[in-house]
This record gives sequence, C-alpha cells and structure tokens, in this order.
Amino acid sequence: MKVNRKKEGIGLRQVTYAPSRYIQGEGEIARLGAYCVQMEAGEAYAIVDPYILSVYGEEIRSSFALETMGLQVRKFQGECSLVQVEQIVAELNLDRIGVILGIGGGKTLDTAKAVSHYARLPVILVPTVASTDAPCSAVAVLYSEQGEFDRYLSLRRSPDAVIADTGLIAKAPARLLAAGMGDALSTYFEARACRRSGAVTEAGGVGSIAALALARACYDTLLQDGPAALEDVRQGRASAQVARVIEANIYLSGIGFESGGLAAAHAIHNGLTVLEECRHMLHGEKVAFATLAQLMLEQAPQEETAAVAGFCREAGLPLTLDRMGLGGIPADKLMAAAAASCAEDGPMKNMPFAVAPQDVYAALLAADHLGRQTEQHC
Repeated sequence: MKVNRKKEGIGLRQVTYAPSRYIQGEGEIARLGAYCVQMEAGEAYAIVDPYILSVYGEEIRSSFALETMGLQVRKFQGECSLVQVEQIVAELNLDRIGVILGIGGGKTLDTAKAVSHYARLPVILVPTVASTDAPCSAVAVLYSEQGEFDRYLSLRRSPDAVIADTGLIAKAPARLLAAGMGDALSTYFEARACRRSGAVTEAGGVGSIAALALARACYDTLLQDGPAALEDVRQGRASAQVARVIEANIYLSGIGFESGGLAAAHAIHNGLTVLEECRHMLHGEKVAFATLAQLMLEQAPQEETAAVAGFCREAGLPLTLDRMGLGGIPADKLMAAAAASCAEDGPMKNMPFAVAPQDVYAALLAADHLGRQTEQHC
C-alpha cells in the first residue's frame, strides 16, 4: 500500500510557537514591574487601553515604582495602524527603553506587538479580556487609519511573556468570555483537520503532537467548565472555572490554532464577514457557528455535532442563521459568503478534502437546521 507522506506527516518539518512565559493568576497587574525587571532590558514603555489606564493606572505605576524601574505610559487611541505604530517607534528613546508593554484588548496588544517588532525590543502582553486567542500568537493585525483591514504582520517570534490577571479579566462582560469560548471551540476541530491533511500551519510547519494535545485540552476544558464559568462571571466571581476557561481561551487555543492550524471554521468565518447583516456579531460568535458548519462539512458523528451544538446553546453562542442576523437572507448572498470562504489562499485549503462553495452553502443550511432542532429541545 502506498503511504501518503504528506497526510502522515512523514519527513515534514514541525513548528510549534509559544510565548516564552505564560503567567496567570489573580492580582497579576500589580506585579508588572517585577516581571519587567526580570527582563533586564531597561525602562518599560507601556501602551495601555484608556479604560484600563483610568481604573488601574495607579496600580500599574506603583508596581514599577516599587521596583524603582522607569515607566513611560502611552494611552492607546485611534487605530492599530502602521501610521500609529511608526509614530510610536519614532518617539521611543532606545537608549532608555528596553521592553514594550501592551495592556488592554486586541488592538492595544497588536499595536504593542508591532511596535516591539519594528523597534526590535522584547514585548510583554497583558490581555484584559479573554475574547480571542490572539495574545499568544506571533502575528499582529494592522488596520488603516479609517479602521479598514490593512494586513497581517508576521512577527519574528512569539511574545516574550503573556500575563493574564484572572481577577481583572473576570470583570469584563460575560459576552466577551463567551465569544472567546466560541473562538476556542474551533481550535481542536481545525487542528484535527490540519493533522489529517498534513497542512502547513501559521507557524510554518505541520501541526505537532503538542499543538493537537493542547487543542484537545482546550475543547475538553470548554465543555467541562465553560457554562459554569459564564455564570460565575455574570455573578462577579473569579472562580477556578473562570480561571480554567481563561487559560483555554488565551493559551491553549492560542498555541493550538497557531501551531495546530486553521481550517474550515475560520475560512467560513472569513466568508461571513462579507455580509453586512452579521457584522455586529463578535469574532468568536461567528466562529462558533462556523465550527458547527465545519462539522457538517466533515459529516462528523452525531454525538460530536450534538455536543458542540449543546455547548453553544448553554454558552449563549449563535446556533442559527437567524441568531447570526442572517434570517431570511437571499440564497445568492449566502452563496457569496460561501464562495468567499473558499478563497484560494484561505484556510479552507487545509481541509483533508476538496471543498466547493456549494458544499459550504449546504453546510451552513445543515448547521442552521441542527441549531434550530437544538433550540427547540432546550
């Protein structure tokens, strides 16, 4: 029997990316000064979300004063654009600044990543929400000054450290944690598809055993702790379940997606972005529905699709086209999204079988049908 060397991963390079350190715990924002001192790299330059600066600014500054370490603070404003990044880099005093610190949401962190990349300085990221797995990745998304997508900036390395303060993150709206769970939900199924196809991942090699194992741990953690974690966040509790879901959303999913690979779920998400009707949905909310569509494409076992649909229902994630804002959408518009999901250079190419727009269209309708059945039986 002839062995498909690509699908078996024989002789192919594996690449696994990860931050040098991932630190998670309650009250970690008060220890940022100590972590920056450990870098032995000079003063810190912090790019901080305006709300976080208004609430935690004094605590952040005090942590550096305690270590007698210099700190310069810049409030993040505007867009994560190349124009702003280049302006910040030009303002840096490289004789004094030795480490870039990003504190806030996705655009704040991506700005810090890009600044560190162009300034060739180490970077520490402090996510203040767990709505995506981007903090651990070696890529930054840049936009125009008007907020339109510009480019993906591939970085030379992963962040030097990612520090997640569970107490702070637990205070963010529950919808953001749920969206992070929706994004993380796809990680195992996409990594599994890439493993089966022998696809080259975002890290530049085939998926590793480690990445697939972390992706599976991510999925298992979501199913076990996700619903309880959401209820705890709604009640203002930073429980053990919340901490485990934060780790799943940020770290397990971050390593799992970048080094395990993306496939149909994120391809379908990308296709759905062409539809104005669902642009109000968060990234992870769209990915959750797209994950169900990927399972339809794969003709996954019924118990698996039922588990994913049941989880989405419990987490309040969209299960139907109607919940996505696409109820009654004309067939040609949905087909346009299906076609966009099959873009030649997109992650759909990582599936272990050929996928046509008609297949995606049928999968979206099948996911919607299963979602309506699931909602009716709740």
